Amino acid sequence: MVVTSSCRALATMVSLALLAGCVATPRDTASRDADTPYFARQLPGLPGGWDPMMSPVDNPILEARSLANPPPALVQQALLAQHERWAGTPYRLGGTGFQGIDCSALVQTVFEETFRVSLPRSTGEQVHQGTTVERDELVPGDLVFFRPPGRYDHVGIYLGEGRFLHASTSRGVKISELDNRYWRRHYWQARRTLEPTTLAQRVLASGEG
Repeated sequence: MVVTSSCRALATMVSLALLAGCVATPRDTASRDADTPYFARQLPGLPGGWDPMMSPVDNPILEARSLANPPPALVQQALLAQHERWAGTPYRLGGTGFQGIDCSALVQTVFEETFRVSLPRSTGEQVHQGTTVERDELVPGDLVFFRPPGRYDHVGIYLGEGRFLHASTSRGVKISELDNRYWRRHYWQARRTLEPTTLAQRVLASGEG
């Protein structure tokens, strides 16, 4: 009986140690992520999204509410939050949700949810929105258009730092670089639907409502 009790106690201690290790893993990962530049992170493709009720420490949108003139950087932060929400969602022509989405539907959805801006559904219509922007004058929130081989044009949302958010036909929703050889070759034009300060103010308004 003594031997059996000792074995049971040892088994219990081993189980608790394993459980403690599992609980510590996400915390360790979060700590590493905090030191990793955003664009270098590997994000899961799980829908979850940014919670507008999270604390200001975790949510830059709430943290910046007190600013009378919110900076354009707020637009980038809100778009990166949308990237985390949609990352890895597969591409599906005509799709509009987490089971599959195409490039223009992603742009339409992100603009509606983030900025309360209603854009047309198709790339062909979105390319006529707002005003033309030169490539070297891009700011977060601008729409970037491409004409790759094939039947369809492509659209994404500029994030800053030479990167854009889009629904890639091969990899699903992801962040790509404008200077990537493929995207640089097929770059077409860019459009600005609203000025970045106006978009930022809409981010704040949507966070409050």
